[in-house]
Amino acid sequence: MKLTQKNFAATAAKAARDCRIFYFCGPDEAGASDAANRIAAMLGDAEKVEMSGAELRRDPVRLADEARSVSLFGDKRIIHVRAVGDDAHDAVETLLESPVDGWPVLIVASSATDKSRIAKLLEGKASAMVAMFHPPDLRSVADAVRDMGDAVGVKINGSLAERIARACAMDTRMAKSEIEKLALYLEASPQAPREANAAALDEICAVSEDDGLMPVVNAVLGGDVRKLSGELARMREMGLSPVGLVLAFERRAAQLVQLAARMGDRGDVNAFMEQETSAKRVFFRDRADLTQQLRRWRGPRLIRLTERLTMLHRTLISDNRNGELVLAQGLAEIARAAAR
Repeated sequence: MKLTQKNFAATAAKAARDCRIFYFCGPDEAGASDAANRIAAMLGDAEKVEMSGAELRRDPVRLADEARSVSLFGDKRIIHVRAVGDDAHDAVETLLESPVDGWPVLIVASSATDKSRIAKLLEGKASAMVAMFHPPDLRSVADAVRDMGDAVGVKINGSLAERIARACAMDTRMAKSEIEKLALYLEASPQAPREANAAALDEICAVSEDDGLMPVVNAVLGGDVRKLSGELARMREMGLSPVGLVLAFERRAAQLVQLAARMGDRGDVNAFMEQETSAKRVFFRDRADLTQQLRRWRGPRLIRLTERLTMLHRTLISDNRNGELVLAQGLAEIARAAAR
């Protein structure tokens, strides 16, 4: 079963009933992740087993083993895989060769399309779904923002919805988080709706926090090694979480993945970024930094960056006692790579 964002909503329920392997790809990682969460919700309550493509590349048999295994408490399981490109190809191939159907497997693959090796592997399989998601335009994300607000009792006008969409780099996951915080701040609910305004958004928006995070993000991804120690010292003084900083890096990396996918084989980064800014897919104040970073992070380098950030995120969560040291070492490696 092959889907796109245009027919996914209408076909998702059938896919959840008929398929056991779900592959979500395309330049719109946020849309792919939202779709995976929607399928997971349709599959019902289950133990969530998370794996990365890098882990499966090292151990291709593990996916099939997990899909066949029984939960400790006899619960249903859903296997969630966060992959980059085709790094989970061998694991998926091994899974398909398994004689046992096993638990559902949901794969979200950044930097991949419906022409990837995994997609071709799943093509024509009755038990598999491949869904590709292209970057949404400003209007569709703004409409989604307003729908999210209506669901939790926050009334958002068109201009404010567009502001949220731009600030979140068209990432509906980030937008949903902002809407939820707005609802709490305004004490809104479906039974007691409240009108949102720019002042309320300024009070709670992660964009305000990201304004403080972006100097270190830009210094690292732009390869400005000399600024790194000063920026990290500033972050410690502000008392911000290392995990929060890595999330800001992951959001920027996701934006670079989307830009690189839209740019394709074109060589003129300046002309492309001018086009993206004119189309309002890139905020004009971010244009210079994104142009510099897109020159450094494309193709295999961008894939390695997303993998490194994912590993850094997992390390920080598992070892929060040494978070600042681990973060400093990881960001120094990335900055040196960007400088080369």
